[in-house]
Amino acid sequence: MSTIRDNIRAMKGYVPGEQLNDPDIVKLNTNENPYPPSPRVFDAIRAALTSDKLRKYPQPLGDTFRHSAGRILGVDPDSILIGNGSDDLLTILTRAFVPEGGLMASPTPSYILYRSLAEIQGARFEAIPFTNDWQLHFPWPRADLAFVPNPNSPSGTMVTPEQVAKLADQVKALVLDEAYVDFAVREAPATNSPGTAGGQCPPCKNTIVTRTLSKSYSLAGIRFGFAIADPSIVRELIKVKDSYNCDVLSLAAATAAIEDQAYFQEVKAKILATRTRMARELTKLGFDVTPSQANYLWCRRTDRPVKPIYEELKRKRILVRYMIYDGYDGLRITVGADGEIDRLLEELKPFAASQ
Repeated sequence: MSTIRDNIRAMKGYVPGEQLNDPDIVKLNTNENPYPPSPRVFDAIRAALTSDKLRKYPQPLGDTFRHSAGRILGVDPDSILIGNGSDDLLTILTRAFVPEGGLMASPTPSYILYRSLAEIQGARFEAIPFTNDWQLHFPWPRADLAFVPNPNSPSGTMVTPEQVAKLADQVKALVLDEAYVDFAVREAPATNSPGTAGGQCPPCKNTIVTRTLSKSYSLAGIRFGFAIADPSIVRELIKVKDSYNCDVLSLAAATAAIEDQAYFQEVKAKILATRTRMARELTKLGFDVTPSQANYLWCRRTDRPVKPIYEELKRKRILVRYMIYDGYDGLRITVGADGEIDRLLEELKPFAASQ
């Protein structure tokens, strides 16, 4: 159609990881949690399905969830904005902060959706390379909006709180994309407040934190995320979001999941233990494994290309994510269940460094 905007025609568009409808596939490519959600989630969904809730609109602001999350995280419920997954929130933030022709920025290599959001908005985009130890280069441009994934994808690394505070002073608005922060092992201050990245960085008035329940709470299929910001910012973002951007089932599931902190901690402990074992065994097989604070590992090789390894694993019905950034490539491998990782490691033995 000739009426499609030129910038939309010109962009490549974001391509999600492969989603193959095959129960025999070992799926380690999109960072899904290998364990089921809390049993409370199923109870909450059943209650919603058997009540009068489905014929009525959901809470537009998700007040029940906001009060639960506010109490658990130690933040004002009015500082929480709900979203249809954290990607919805990234879109809302782009629409709210970035004028057409404005400037967006992020470090690289990182989440490639950020560039797509800029292209959709008709904004300029600047990618600033990480340092060799995955910290931020300075100075940054005076961007209307900067995205920093923390932990980063694909590396699983985190920038320091001091760097986050320094960056917040150099850009107009900063988004800390904390999709994977629940898997981080970093001592946090005793209290959290809006803009602190859940205790990971100092308070910054122009900083917005985004979270998702897709990863650590096993709700990727539900699509639910939330942002934490100063209430004055949240009030403006509410004007931009869809009227009812989260449905009755996702709100019920998210509230039940975040309330069950004991189950969350149990699952997290399993994933961290498997992550440690994976890193050790993949290193023995000759992979250069970046120490990770997420539920995946960034794996590279100096002795051979990794794309053929990805292709051979796929032939063996094991999906990992092959990623390439301007010639810099690697395999991002999700921390799966122990049996899945045992199979992965067995199939990787022919690629051991001694072969």
